[in-house]
Amino acid sequence: MTLPKLQQSILSLKSWLFTPATKSDRFARAAEVHADALIVDLEDAVAPSAKKEAREAALRYLAVTHADHLPCALRINSPDTMFGFDDLEALLSSPADPDYLILPKCGSSALIGLVGNLLRETGKTAQIIALIESAKGVGALDEIVRGDAKPAALLFGAADMAADLGAETAWEPLLWVRSRVVQSAASTGIALLDSPYFNIGDTEGLKQETKASESLGFHGKCAIHPAQIAIINEVLTPNEQQVAKARQILVVNQKGVGSVDHQMVDEAVARKARLVLERAGIAVEK
Repeated sequence: MTLPKLQQSILSLKSWLFTPATKSDRFARAAEVHADALIVDLEDAVAPSAKKEAREAALRYLAVTHADHLPCALRINSPDTMFGFDDLEALLSSPADPDYLILPKCGSSALIGLVGNLLRETGKTAQIIALIESAKGVGALDEIVRGDAKPAALLFGAADMAADLGAETAWEPLLWVRSRVVQSAASTGIALLDSPYFNIGDTEGLKQETKASESLGFHGKCAIHPAQIAIINEVLTPNEQQVAKARQILVVNQKGVGSVDHQMVDEAVARKARLVLERAGIAVEK
């Protein structure tokens, strides 16, 4: 049975689980481990010899809105490659309509505009997430976030970025680039997703990086293993105390300048409070 899509703010989607399109039996695992979104991956997780099979499996799955209403994203191969061209052509001619389409190696606003136009012409509602994972992409950030075809979110890709820069895939060497991506997204109010943490067995490292990511300004974090989802959700989900304080701040803000817990409340503080509630999945008036 086909069900209507669930309308949900992208800011409330904190944990995004990458799953290879060759592992269609694992797609349901994202909902089981309480990931906020599933990313069906046709790119890095799929060998060249398996691309066609993976594409067909992904599009079959995405042709139906499943009962768990879990938001789904499809990461295609770069559209300037033959695999990516085939991915896009197959998507456009199929009944599949993911919630989000992730464009890897995104380096221009023109690419976002082109793909967005094709999606609309074929009746798709998928929103584009620009994957920033190259020096070229960083150089084009201002163009990307201020273009006519603005993406729904930026996704920072640490592994490819490190390879492109000749840097280590670690927090400190990539901090400046992460900060640059945060600044660009914030300048136009675009959601921001952080790269996965690649050491699956290092739970403490994942927790520390997720906290650092949140502190820097990221709204969500991706995962490459179901076991990582619980930690990401724990770190990024506002607790009851934070939600209650955010509500109190907004009540005070409506009356003008005041204070909550001895902290002055002005519009800047209120903006952060609105974000807390939106991350908690609570609708607020802007």
